[in-house]
Amino acid sequence: MSVVTRFAPSPTGRLHVGNIRTALHNFLFARKNRGAFILRIDDTDRERSTAEFDQAIRDDLEWLDLAPDRIVRQSERFDLYEREFDRLKAAGRVYACYETPEELELRRKVLLGRGLPPVYERKPEGAPVPEGQAPHWRFRLDHGAPIVFNDLVRGEQKFDPKLLSDPVVRREDGSWLYLLPSVIDDVDLGITHIVRGEDHVSNSATQIQMFEALGAKPPEFAHEALLVMAEGKLSKRLGSYGAPHLREAGVEPIALLDVLARIGTSQPVEPLTSLDQLAATFDFATFGRAPAHFDPHEVELVNARLLHVLPFDQVRDRLPMAASEADWLLLRPNLERLADFAGWFAVLHGEVDPPELSHDERLLVKEACGIAERIDWSAEPWRALTEAVKAATGKKGRELFHPLRLALTGRESGPEMAGLVARMGKERATRRLEAAAKR
Repeated sequence: MSVVTRFAPSPTGRLHVGNIRTALHNFLFARKNRGAFILRIDDTDRERSTAEFDQAIRDDLEWLDLAPDRIVRQSERFDLYEREFDRLKAAGRVYACYETPEELELRRKVLLGRGLPPVYERKPEGAPVPEGQAPHWRFRLDHGAPIVFNDLVRGEQKFDPKLLSDPVVRREDGSWLYLLPSVIDDVDLGITHIVRGEDHVSNSATQIQMFEALGAKPPEFAHEALLVMAEGKLSKRLGSYGAPHLREAGVEPIALLDVLARIGTSQPVEPLTSLDQLAATFDFATFGRAPAHFDPHEVELVNARLLHVLPFDQVRDRLPMAASEADWLLLRPNLERLADFAGWFAVLHGEVDPPELSHDERLLVKEACGIAERIDWSAEPWRALTEAVKAATGKKGRELFHPLRLALTGRESGPEMAGLVARMGKERATRRLEAAAKR
């Protein structure tokens, strides 16, 4: 069986990390099994869905390198839904209802007051139909055998259909709710595995009967624990941490994906450099049942660790044109963001403003300037320079190294000076020492 997964966002807002995690897990499972990953835009809500959010979702997935093998939109599939709805209606599996929301809420309170589950009560056959009132439509659940399925994360799941309400699948105005069109799409697109949050477990029980009513075998289900932050469950209101924020912050997409692929599992979060590496180790058996705690700071840490191992070929087109592999290998251990590279590249090959030094520091730097003219720059110039300055001035430790670093780089800290000094060369280093001594 060829694996086919799908990610089904509504174009009513930007993707946040909770959405991205769902998309990633569907993508990785399909990639691992050499299957297909489908993006289904759930745009049946015509009032809230926008073309701008549709485009933004696709742009974000492209930036994350989660390119779908196919894109479909529910707004283009209404004929299919109508045809399958008519088939279910003819079979008696969908039926018209006329209760108002106020009537349903009142009945719900009555049942709860009696200590009973607030399950929708079907009207008897032949009940009078309100004149001039358009119906909404419900799917008729089979109240026979329990609904049982094996969840790839949660294990065996069992539901008594008599304790589930017949779900509304179509509104009075003819518009669709989520459950039925989703099942029709999954059948039509050949979806084999549905990977989504655990808040959909009871929906899956209902949808299993919809699959069967349409004559289709239900797919496999994997309901993962929800992602939580300090403010609780992520939502479009709370989950502002997403692709736009990450782009602005200069975070590598794969750093976010490294975190989202592993949190909530028994596997460690590692700075892996490719989706193929993540896919190779993806396994629902490692997923836990506890909420997955997402910490944005962890993404920052992984981003830095990732940059420290990224090969030059993966960043070449985002570095200054003159940057070489030697520059990258020298500077990457000190980077937290790729954007930091440009500043350090200028330290190596450009000019720096002379720092403000104390009187004693200027004297030390002046001594270093003369020594820099005499030492052998073909071997280990930083070691030769510091040893000679130490011998001439008696300075050591911070009193020796700090003013030299400031004079040569214009910065308080940074990469190992040995590599920087050797890379910047005698002429540039001597010129900087001279400028700092004279300021």
